[in-house]
Amino acid sequence: MTFHRYVALGDSFTEGVGDPDASRPNGLRGWADRVAEVLATQEPDFTYANLAIRGRKLLGVLEEQLEPALALSPDLVTVYAGANDILRPRVDLDTLVEAYDAGLARLAATGARLLVWTAFDPGGSAIYRPMRGRFALYNELVREAADRHGATIVDYWRLREYRDWRLWDTDRMHMGPAGHQRMAVEVLDLLGVPHSLAPLPLVEDVPRSRVAQTREHADWARTFAAPWVHRRLTGRSSGDTVSPRYPGPTRIGPPPA
Repeated sequence: MTFHRYVALGDSFTEGVGDPDASRPNGLRGWADRVAEVLATQEPDFTYANLAIRGRKLLGVLEEQLEPALALSPDLVTVYAGANDILRPRVDLDTLVEAYDAGLARLAATGARLLVWTAFDPGGSAIYRPMRGRFALYNELVREAADRHGATIVDYWRLREYRDWRLWDTDRMHMGPAGHQRMAVEVLDLLGVPHSLAPLPLVEDVPRSRVAQTREHADWARTFAAPWVHRRLTGRSSGDTVSPRYPGPTRIGPPPA
């Protein structure tokens, strides 16, 4: 299967946060770029747009990115949204996914191949595990919406290898390069697109003492968790000054050798 116009919508997950590349817009690569690089090898006229912006909640994604995406007449659309809502102290998931469902209906009506994600399973994380039930409910609502509109589901919840922290960035909130590569493989496989992407090598998992682990947790809380909480309390977002990486149709090169 080949595609000519791919548009990616979402938040930091799709923007590529956690997968640094100084040569690219916003200094990021990410799984969506990795997918686009493979698709570009199959069609000479292939273009790619990535409208995702870190920190965006689901309604923000719909309000800011839906109309621009429709205007690009894509034949492939990926949408990941909702994680930033789930992590808030309060969220009405039923109302939220009703709006999501309406947005997916408009995207599906274009005839484009549509991919949506469930949220990951936080059961392996002491930090996020208390919200596991909320994640599971969100997933069921998203699955229902995807079924209604013929969307393909990328079932993040069932990708158990993501319980390995070596697939994650040091901020423990975003995938690292190995995690983005694994997600690109999952997307291409679901699309039925031939590719040669292979898992990236992981660093050796060296056992650490309890004292070392406690120190790591404290460093993480100070460096990443505290700033995140402060932004929530002050009504700010990490994406307030960020623009979409590829706001219009862009020709992207093949995967780096």
